[in-house]
Amino acid sequence: MTATEARHVVIVGGGFAGLGCAQQLAGHDDVRITLIDRNNYHQFQPLLYQVATSQLAPSDIAHSLRSVFADQKNVDVKLAEISEVDPEARTVTSTDGERWDADVIVLAAGSQPNFFGTPGASESSFPLYSLDNATELRSRILGILEQADRDPKLIERGALNFVIVGGGPTGVEVAGAIADMISVTVPATYEDLDASAAQIHLVDHGDALLKPFSDKAHAYVAKVLEEKGVQIHLGTGVKEVGTGHALLSNGTSIPTRCVIWGGGIQAAAVAADGGLAQGSGGRIDVEGDLTLAGHAGVYVVGDIANIPEEGGGALPQLGSVALQSGHWAANNILADFKGKSRKPFVYHDKGIMAMIGRGAAIAEVGERHHEIHGQLAHMAWLGVHASLMTGTKAKIEAFVDWAWDGFSKTGGPHVLDRGDAAQIDWDEDVVVSQSAQS
Repeated sequence: MTATEARHVVIVGGGFAGLGCAQQLAGHDDVRITLIDRNNYHQFQPLLYQVATSQLAPSDIAHSLRSVFADQKNVDVKLAEISEVDPEARTVTSTDGERWDADVIVLAAGSQPNFFGTPGASESSFPLYSLDNATELRSRILGILEQADRDPKLIERGALNFVIVGGGPTGVEVAGAIADMISVTVPATYEDLDASAAQIHLVDHGDALLKPFSDKAHAYVAKVLEEKGVQIHLGTGVKEVGTGHALLSNGTSIPTRCVIWGGGIQAAAVAADGGLAQGSGGRIDVEGDLTLAGHAGVYVVGDIANIPEEGGGALPQLGSVALQSGHWAANNILADFKGKSRKPFVYHDKGIMAMIGRGAAIAEVGERHHEIHGQLAHMAWLGVHASLMTGTKAKIEAFVDWAWDGFSKTGGPHVLDRGDAAQIDWDEDVVVSQSAQS
């Protein structure tokens, strides 16, 4: 079959799902793949918090999509943001008007923060769902430390108060990482700064952190974080985020210049802007074989999809679900091209895990979720995350940075490279900050 006769698959999104699908299809010369993403790199989203807290460099978790497929001549990578999807015509259109026609469309555009309509959250908080988010947050944290080091009076105005919204993996992991940063790194690198004045607040609506884990795990996570000095506010929401404060649902107003949003996700904007019917979380409901209902040539995978779970409901938005669904969609596409039947997606649950800080982690391994804590879970976490990273160079560099961070007090790359994020008007929102302390 010649290149002109090859079936054309357009994949929107270069995250776990899109990348997995493209890699699975790339070995078939009779398939031509166009991979479209608004970034020219694949980002390893579970490690964004480590970039934000100066444990890893951005290059450790971001890998050029073009380099991934450098040896695959049937894969064409395009830098564009898709704003419209026509499932009938099997076309996708970018924000600048370019259109791609395909035999099959795979929509794997991922997710975006869900602020749940909280006033000020989208403008004044720092979400952690992209590499851009991570470098911006890193510069905000470092900027605060630098300014408080020069003017200790800023501490009285909440300079060292950090509010983290959401008790899921993102919230727990970033809370533990900031606590380690404050207790270990700051005393070693900012000798004039009173690190003991720092406050870390973790806020969640629910009755436990890392809710999908066991009750035993809930107690372990809370104990570790509290020992690190994290103040946990359960059964509590955030009513408002200002430039200098966070107002909690119980009436408490915390002066802060750093509210980190890990409070939930919703489908990427293309789900709504593309004119497709949306279900829970703004995500697109799919059939068991991962196709869009009524459109056998359109697949929806990863975080943008509501993928049916055995027994009802939808599978969670996890990297493992995204990667496996991308692979499965590719196999169904190949089956289609060969005139064979598509198969319903079967998710192989390998467990869940979360890092809580230096030497502390929680993992539930395997389909039966055998639970391990502490250093063993920490090692398992390192191994699993390294194995999922793209590229040998990235894996080696990540291990070097992890080792350096673990054995040194200064930590990883403390680079303030986003000057805009570090610029703070300390006189703005000062009335709220002052009243919160009275």
